[in-house]
Amino acid sequence: MFALDSRLVQDTFVLGDFPLCRLLLSKDANYPWFILVPRRADISEIFQLDDTDRQQLWRETQFLSETLKKCFAADKMNVAALGNVVSQLHMHVIVRRRDDAAWPAPVWGAKPAIEYSADQLDEVRRRVAAMLGDDFQFVEA
Repeated sequence: MFALDSRLVQDTFVLGDFPLCRLLLSKDANYPWFILVPRRADISEIFQLDDTDRQQLWRETQFLSETLKKCFAADKMNVAALGNVVSQLHMHVIVRRRDDAAWPAPVWGAKPAIEYSADQLDEVRRRVAAMLGDDFQFVEA
């Protein structure tokens, strides 16, 4: 049975679901930092997904990356599946801009996390909702 790792629960807001992945937003308002988590139990590596799910993960990652690049006027999209701290398979999709808090360095540990205000969180939800399409189901905030 699928369940989010406790660290992801602690560090993110749940936005909703694509056909395969749960979409999360990092609680760090320094960057528009999204995380895709395939809703499959006991998976820690991309190669553990079956062919259909692996292809769907790439489709959702590509679609989200393209959407966020437009939505947030990204200079660069950082996409990575690391899993050194959280072993549950998850794909980071991070909007990077030349004026962000860590540019050009990696975001991990670069700056202390800044909490989203309620208004900022609503604004992110509105911006992505307008672009995610029919294959995405938002959860209520």
